[in-house]
Amino acid sequence: MSMGDERGYGDEPGGRTDDAYSTLGGTRQTRTRLPGDDSDGHGRRPPRSSRTLIMVVGVVVVLIAAIAFANRGGGDDAATGGAGGAGKKADASSTAPTGTEPVQSANGVTASGFAHDEQGAQSAAANYAVALGSADMFDKTKRDGILQVTHDPVVVAGLRADMDRAYSPGFLSNVGLNQDGSTPSGLKFVSRTMPVGTKVTAHSTDSATVEVWCTGLVGMAGQGSTKPVSATWFTITEKLKWVGNDWKIESSSQTEGPTPVTSDNQASTADDIAGAVDSYGGFTYAR
Repeated sequence: MSMGDERGYGDEPGGRTDDAYSTLGGTRQTRTRLPGDDSDGHGRRPPRSSRTLIMVVGVVVVLIAAIAFANRGGGDDAATGGAGGAGKKADASSTAPTGTEPVQSANGVTASGFAHDEQGAQSAAANYAVALGSADMFDKTKRDGILQVTHDPVVVAGLRADMDRAYSPGFLSNVGLNQDGSTPSGLKFVSRTMPVGTKVTAHSTDSATVEVWCTGLVGMAGQGSTKPVSATWFTITEKLKWVGNDWKIESSSQTEGPTPVTSDNQASTADDIAGAVDSYGGFTYAR
């Protein structure tokens, strides 16, 4: 899927079309294998293409995946089992990073303080992909904090405004959340991005362009959910600038894939997915 470059990240920042499922920026089709409606909860439907999407302008990874997920619709695809999970909720601090200078969390969530070199730029790009693909992006207060940490201050104010328009009450409802961004009772909203690899395509002393190949999870786990958690594959290209002793995003774009062949693994129940999300903390990345 594609996203716009440079602030305002497209020709019509923050605008929306008459299509309730669309935003601005590009088109994308996905094929996903979903839990079916078999009585044992493990059946699978044949892959199908999603609707053509007009993507949101900006740099937010999960927003694009969530739109595709919202467009799948409901019907008889309800996941089985309740949202649950044992043990203490894990977070990014559960797996400490390594590197020349261990990265720190500037807002309690997003890593910062990367080395002023090519490896530091790769680490920054991977960490920023994780933060921008997290469920925290659906909460305005947390989203504003993430954008502040990850972006060049010059673009932050305009980007916040664009994202406020993109994360509208209607969009939040389409992905299964309440209009204020909270999760309905008995369900668990899942949104997580996992970098698979990084590649520097341009680098100078104070600028770098880094591609981050990612897989992501997005969906709603819980009894009665009509939007099961599914996987997506995409590559983010981040243009970074050295600002205030750290790497910051100037602009970003996104494309679909590379996407591997879907395996024959059976889809897990909603209980298994919700428990895994609670039990396994997200990584912070450093090189």
